[in-house]
Amino acid sequence: MDLIDVIAAILAGYLLGALPFAVIVAKRLGVDIFKKGSGNPGATNVTRVCGKGPGNLVFFLDFLKGFIAATWVRLDFIGTDPSHQALLSVLGLGAAVIGHSFSIFIKFRGGKGVATTVGGIFGIMPIVMLAGITVWLATYFSKKIVSLASIALAISLPIWALFFDAIQLHEIQPPEYIFVTLIAILVVVRHKSNILKIIQGSEGSFDKAEKKNSIKK
Repeated sequence: MDLIDVIAAILAGYLLGALPFAVIVAKRLGVDIFKKGSGNPGATNVTRVCGKGPGNLVFFLDFLKGFIAATWVRLDFIGTDPSHQALLSVLGLGAAVIGHSFSIFIKFRGGKGVATTVGGIFGIMPIVMLAGITVWLATYFSKKIVSLASIALAISLPIWALFFDAIQLHEIQPPEYIFVTLIAILVVVRHKSNILKIIQGSEGSFDKAEKKNSIKK
């Protein structure tokens, strides 16, 4: 494998991932996202603080940067060896997640990387990601806790990858399986404070927020 291809995939992935869309969108609305809500520069906090429209926009943009980081190396005109594309995609996506979590543009701060990860995995393993999204939806609509749904999605990914590979519905390359396994571990670690709050019953949910807003009205 050409070292230049590896460097390009990692560098492009990191710079894409480091784009702080949550900070940018919130700032356009006059909000310092680091000082509001949970202080996390991600789509969930933007939704809580600024509303569903800005939150959905941030999620889409974070999704898109993961998707691009994982798939641009597979474009025909790039000329990368097909046998190396799976590894380059994983390297690019991994760098994008790191860039999102530790962005050079905002003093190496960042979000948890869920939307970026979802976009990238959708680009390289769409059926696995779609199955993971069903887990997210089922968890979210039953508990209305985004962090719990994100954790459930991440943990389900290596399981779904094994399942679809076993039934030969989608061939999973070793770098791809290693990546989704590492992502599951990373998401759990990044959500350790949320997990503690969930256990204690103090984790915020959109259901609680809606009830609180209705009482205020």
